[in-house]
Amino acid sequence: MVKKKMILVIAAAAAAAMTCGAAFAAPAFVSIATGGTSGTYYPIGGAIAAAVSKGGAVNATAETGNASVANINLIAQGEIEIAMVQNDITSWAYNGELMFEGKPLKNVRAIAALYPEHVQLVLSKESGIKAIGDLKGKRVGVGAPGSGVEGDVRAIFQVAGIKYDDMKVDFLDFGQTSSRFKDNQIDAGFVVAGYPTAALMDLATTKDVALLDFDKETLDKLAAAHPYFVPSVIPAGTYRGIDTDTTTPAVMAILVTHDGVAEDVIYNFTKNLYTNIADVQGAHAMARNIKLETALDGLTAPLHPGAAKYFKEAGLKVE
Repeated sequence: MVKKKMILVIAAAAAAAMTCGAAFAAPAFVSIATGGTSGTYYPIGGAIAAAVSKGGAVNATAETGNASVANINLIAQGEIEIAMVQNDITSWAYNGELMFEGKPLKNVRAIAALYPEHVQLVLSKESGIKAIGDLKGKRVGVGAPGSGVEGDVRAIFQVAGIKYDDMKVDFLDFGQTSSRFKDNQIDAGFVVAGYPTAALMDLATTKDVALLDFDKETLDKLAAAHPYFVPSVIPAGTYRGIDTDTTTPAVMAILVTHDGVAEDVIYNFTKNLYTNIADVQGAHAMARNIKLETALDGLTAPLHPGAAKYFKEAGLKVE
């Protein structure tokens, strides 16, 4: 009888230990690749990490990164769990196009759409540039080598019928673009990011610059060739000295992961993000566009099953 009681006590203790272990399971640790400190990914990525960690079950850390192309390569190689990327870059990566030609990254999975990223073609007011074709013969920053910005520039130039050989190109990130303008070393520079972009806000306080207003013909051709580009507007007053609305193409910033990350980890990540979305929306002007109802807009890779599970529970139609 004593022996039987002892066995029951041990079994009960084991069951209790298992229950406690489940209740107090250690959170999953994930890293989020963002962008440089002078862009928009960095502050919004930090806010997302804080919001996700606030919900428990997942402990997220935001890491500086080299933006879309570098980030999605980290994802595909399994070197990081979550990344912020452009939806056009995701499309090219998943389908093996442009800089990913012949090397499709089929393990990439989407988590959620975030906010629009605008093509901001910054101009020196003395440059005389009024249209995309006027870049011929000018000194132009086209983004960091192999970056999402440069990919967008190549797509825009293709439909506009111009090429790098028509101008003096320089491969610059956001901070370098701002510095070159300040030193009068470039006439125009491309930045693709949610507005207001820190590097451009800083630039506009020290130098008179403008943004190129894209013509309808170029926007229509671009959307027809690459449907992830949509016409959008940067409002007047976004940057000092730019007092009129600017019509320009935009793509979507999205969150991606890879198919090796567990379903429950991405489920909890997604759930915590939208449960605490107000915290993210208060971190940056562009973050106000991050909403549950638009979370599936513009995704260009298959949805991760963990994200799909949460969105179905939240009432979204998941195909």
